[in-house]
Amino acid sequence: MDYRINELIERIKALEEELETEFEKKREEFHLIVEEKRVRFAREVVEQQRRLKTGALRYIAEAQPLALLSAPIIYAGFIPFLLLDFFITTYQAICFPIYGIPKVRRRDYLVFDREDLPYLNVIEKFNCFYCSYANGLATYLREVAARTEQYWCPIKHARRILAPHTRYSRFFEYGDAESFRKGLERLRAEFERNNGKNGKKGER
Repeated sequence: MDYRINELIERIKALEEELETEFEKKREEFHLIVEEKRVRFAREVVEQQRRLKTGALRYIAEAQPLALLSAPIIYAGFIPFLLLDFFITTYQAICFPIYGIPKVRRRDYLVFDREDLPYLNVIEKFNCFYCSYANGLATYLREVAARTEQYWCPIKHARRILAPHTRYSRFFEYGDAESFRKGLERLRAEFERNNGKNGKKGER
C-alpha cells in the first residue's frame, strides 16, 4: 500500500516538473526576461501591451457601483493580514529553533512581480499587490502550520480532506498507533537532517 502511494507521489512530482517546463515555454512565447527579482519584456511586447492598458479614471468610471462600495471592506483585510504576518514570523522565530524545525523563508511565498506588467493601470497594480500579499501570506501560513503539524501530530485524518498540504503524504495512517509511536521521532529527525543540509535556507 505504501509503495503504491509513494509511486503516485512520484508521478505527481513528475507531472509538476512537466507543467513547469510548459510554463517556461509560455514565458518564452511572451518574451519574458527575468533579472534577479525583476521581470521585463522585449520592447515591442511592452509597446503592444501598453495599447491594451485601461486608464485609472476610465477603470473607476466603468466599475460596477457595488464593486466600488465593497472596496473598503476588501481593503480592510490589510489590518488582520499584517497582524497575521507578524504573528507567523514571530511564532516560527521563537518556536522552530526550540523544536529543531527549519524556518520557512517568507520571501519564497510572498512574490510581487505584477507591477512589471505594462497593461495594468495603477489601481490594477495595487489590487494585484493586495492579492499577491493575501494569497502569498496564506501559503506562508500553510507551510508554517504544516511543519508544526509534522512535528506534533503527523496523523492522517480518517476521512479524505480536500487539497492536503505537501507534507501530509508522510503522515501516519489514522489508527496506526504502532507506526505513530515507532516513527514519530524518525519523522521529527528529518527536520534536523534537513537543517544540517540546508542551513539557514530551511527546507522546501
